[in-house]
Formats: sequence, C-alpha cells, structure tokens
Amino acid sequence: LEVLDNEFSVKHDYNPIHHMTSRIKSVDSIFEKIKRKGWPMEMESVYKVMDFAGVRVICNYLEDIYWVEDSLLRQDDIKLLKRKDYIKNPKESGYRSLHLDVEIPVYLSSKTEYARAEIQLRTVAMDFWASLEHDLRYKSTKNIPEDISREMFNCADEIAAIDVRMQRIYKQIQKL
Repeated sequence: LEVLDNEFSVKHDYNPIHHMTSRIKSVDSIFEKIKRKGWPMEMESVYKVMDFAGVRVICNYLEDIYWVEDSLLRQDDIKLLKRKDYIKNPKESGYRSLHLDVEIPVYLSSKTEYARAEIQLRTVAMDFWASLEHDLRYKSTKNIPEDISREMFNCADEIAAIDVRMQRIYKQIQKL
C-alpha cells in the first residue's frame, strides 16, 4: 500500500489515499479472540485469526476505495480470502467500509510465512462517522435506545449522501 501510495504521488497530480494506519493484534488480544470463538488453544488457531494485522486506508472519494482495492489485488503475491462490502451493503448500525481479508507473504531469512491481515478501506467521511459511532456505542456502558440507534443510522446515511455529492463535485472540477 505504501508503494502504491508513493507511486501515485509521483506519477499523478492526485493521490487517492488520504492516509493510512496499521496495527498488529497483541498476543493477549489474539488469545482472547481464540477463546471467544471457542477454538482450541493451539498454534493452528492463531492462523485462523483473520485480523492478526490490520490496515485502515482512508481515501478521499468513494471511487478511490475501489481503485485502491483493484490496484492492491492485482499484485500476484496477495491472496484475497474474504471480501465484505459494507459500502454497498451497510451494517445495521449504518457502518460503511470495504473490508478485505488477505493473505500476504512475510519473507524471513530462511523461509516465507503467510500472514493474514484485514484491510479496511473507507472515505474520510466514513472514517469520521465510524470513529464517533465507536466512541458513542462501544465505549459506553449504557444500552443505546432504539431511537438513538436510528438517529445514528440516519447520520450515516446523510454522510454517505455527502460522500456521493463530494465525488460528483470533484469530477465536475476535474472537467473544468
């Protein structure tokens, strides 16, 4: 992703990637997930964890998300394991993002291991909503009433409509 980001910055007047963040799941978090899933506490279960590593790619516009996905998956050493398009099919909460579970080679001195990673691609607007929604819903110890959940979903819809409008405005400006 960094190579794609750098290449596009050099070759074009525009870069579809606004910014990226990444993380490696802690050992405690991996074991907690294995336990929660009811898997046996053994090394094979560690390899089942799809989001061992995570990368969040924040793009400017909706079309950028699918351009980055296409560019990434054209690489012959990246294997797509699972694709979840929460942009075209939002979650009940209103959450939108494109999730790609991939397997990537990790080149060690004596061998190549394959690691699984989850790549989340979303726009700046989607990231704004997801960050606030996570703070409101998951960091709260209170049960969220249905009317507030519905209002949060409506906010997600409004933000999605703004994403579409901003994409259209960007294209109109490019034609000038």
